Amino acid sequence: MLVPHRTSGVKESTLPPDYQRILAAVRQAAGPVMARQVGDTLGIDVSVRARLEPLRGRLVRLVDRAWLRTLPDGRFTTCL
Repeated sequence: MLVPHRTSGVKESTLPPDYQRILAAVRQAAGPVMARQVGDTLGIDVSVRARLEPLRGRLVRLVDRAWLRTLPDGRFTTCL
């Protein structure tokens, strides 16, 4: 599995570098962020939907594996 589930023994350093950068971008934000804001931080051209959707998929994968959480309005934030 490329992105492991977050458990007590799994460290962030086990994630692939792209996912580590995404987590760092979400943590640096002042609050919950949209995928477009993460893309801006990472230097991705967010005006092109074909570039934004793969990033959104990675964010959702991090949510599914308990590294991030999503709010009802679609914004992403770190887990407490």
